[in-house]
Amino acid sequence: MTATDRLARLQQRLAAFVAERDWDQFHNPKNLAMALSAEAGELVEHFMWLSPQEADRLPREALAEVELEMADILLFLLRLADRLGVDLVAAAEKKLALNAEKYPVEKAKGRATKYDKL
Repeated sequence: MTATDRLARLQQRLAAFVAERDWDQFHNPKNLAMALSAEAGELVEHFMWLSPQEADRLPREALAEVELEMADILLFLLRLADRLGVDLVAAAEKKLALNAEKYPVEKAKGRATKYDKL
């Protein structure tokens, strides 16, 4: 099974999970975007005040918590995509192609400069 197939299957399982609980009434795009933002904030909390080196070497327990926050973000993003009819894989591929144009290797390699300043 490809990664795309696994993502689609996860999205279907999530839709069924939500339907069984009658939560679709709460899962409008506004609420899902807000929940997504809140979960991203919870992820950021795990890294606040850590040095880059500490962030690269999270203790096992902290990594397990970060993993769950990342899963929450993915699930809310999948739900939002489902509600808006967005193919996330296609959107990500499109965005990656746009970024390749904005950040050509010969100009961007090794630099953290915004595309309009390259």
